[in-house]
Amino acid sequence: MWRRKFSTAATTALKDKKWDAVIIGGGHNGLTAAAYLARAGLSVVVLERRHVVGGAAVTEELIPGFKFSRCSYLQSLLRPSVIKELELERHGLKLLRRSPSSFTPCLDGRYLLLGPDKELNYSEISKFSQRDADAYPRYENQLESFCKFLDPILDSPTPESLQGASSFSDKMKNKLHKSGFWSACLQRAVSLGQKEMVDFMELLLSPASKVLNNWFETDVLKATLSTDAVIGTTASVHTPGSGYVLLHHVMGETNGECGIWSYVEGGMGCVSLAISQAAKEAGAHVATSAEVSQLMIGDTGAVEGVVLADGTEVQSSVVLSNATPYKTFVELVPNHILPDDFHRAVKHADYSSGTTKINLAVDTLPQFTCCHSKMKHIDVGPEHVGTIHIGSESMEEIHLASQDALNGLPSRRPVIEMTIPSSVDKTISPPGKHVINLFIQYTPYQPSDGSWHDTAYRESFAKRCFSLIDEYAPGFSSSILGYDMLTPPDLEREIGLTGGNIFHGAMGLDSLFLMRPVKGWSNYRTPLRGLYLCGSGAHPGGGVMGAPGRNAAHVVIADIQKQ
Repeated sequence: MWRRKFSTAATTALKDKKWDAVIIGGGHNGLTAAAYLARAGLSVVVLERRHVVGGAAVTEELIPGFKFSRCSYLQSLLRPSVIKELELERHGLKLLRRSPSSFTPCLDGRYLLLGPDKELNYSEISKFSQRDADAYPRYENQLESFCKFLDPILDSPTPESLQGASSFSDKMKNKLHKSGFWSACLQRAVSLGQKEMVDFMELLLSPASKVLNNWFETDVLKATLSTDAVIGTTASVHTPGSGYVLLHHVMGETNGECGIWSYVEGGMGCVSLAISQAAKEAGAHVATSAEVSQLMIGDTGAVEGVVLADGTEVQSSVVLSNATPYKTFVELVPNHILPDDFHRAVKHADYSSGTTKINLAVDTLPQFTCCHSKMKHIDVGPEHVGTIHIGSESMEEIHLASQDALNGLPSRRPVIEMTIPSSVDKTISPPGKHVINLFIQYTPYQPSDGSWHDTAYRESFAKRCFSLIDEYAPGFSSSILGYDMLTPPDLEREIGLTGGNIFHGAMGLDSLFLMRPVKGWSNYRTPLRGLYLCGSGAHPGGGVMGAPGRNAAHVVIADIQKQ
């Protein structure tokens, strides 16, 4: 990719000033942190390695006329507090609701549509099971209830114990904060009731397959819902704890509607662009093509700034890292600075990934056999609007795909989530043509039967995915004008995601809340004074949420006010 070089004037502007805060990485969380810090009156600079801001939430015109949400491709998890407080709608954010939001074609000629329309859901599920149609509203209500229980936790730092020497006043404030936090949690637990709390714990601890088998009998319904439990992970639907990942992916909203995912007009990069505009309006400086190579640590063990790849030193006593924990603490922090136990915990955390993203430009919409359409080039139908689930007609199919990857092989029948944002967003493709996103699982970082660096190997896997779609939509492969493919190593190299993990690290129960990124350091602070973590590797985790950036900024502001 073409990359602009810093001008001499830009470099001078960075190095001739001591900033109140430096932020490593211009992904959406880094930009969010910058906006809140700048609004608090601090001088802030964001340093982004690539030529464009956004990190994984980015729009790129990789094929002339076609604008791709290159990594993340749907919006729901962005916190309402961030949207409201940063006035993102005023800065150009426009969410495009999808209805229906899900389409699962079957090879036997049937299909399942789901979405925000409760009557449609009842009618569609009834085609397979009257019992499941009756149960589905209760299932949705239970998940919504659990999301409301967790909601306040997402928007606040964890009740972490104070690290290092603290004054009596700080210790008392910390105790009061923790007491208030746990008291509020207890009140919400009491309001749920014992049965609901037991159900909640079962969801957190159980495999998604157990949870869904307890609710439903229809294979295609369970498979459609279970994809939310494994997306972005290497886990199977039978993996204990995968129930939480399912919940994590339904705890968002679109314009106040819980669990509704939307497209963003102009692509996901417009989320980052809106946050960037809010940060700049508040006075933040955003620099692209500014790769950080190392943190500067003073003799007292405190952060003094960063060094760029070109040798430029950017000074600040406060640095927030939007990079992954591994990148931050293993690659950017000089050796032998961090405590051994902290360094080991970060280094050996789970950064594995089973995700590949393929972005395609096509000259016509896919025509699904199960919809019985014989027409070509027809207008957008309900099957094109939402997420199209390919190769996941049963939970067992998803499990078998995960087992292939466990054995070091890209799935023989990959699990594919296809979205066609141009079906709703007319700004991202030429008239009559379309942009298609394929989010694919499971693809190991280092396949045992080849290498992602081998062009022929990459093309072979891409064609395997296209051929699978052909089984449901004959002729799909012939509609492809061009494509861009990001395997786990590509996601690591291009976007900076260690191991290709889209969440900056696994989101198992052992790596959430008070244990994210590592036990004892969940409140965005780190063992290095002045260094904070503000990305998805921190609480509350991955997805385009903005919560880690917002929460980290509030912690930084509180710490600065104490000085």
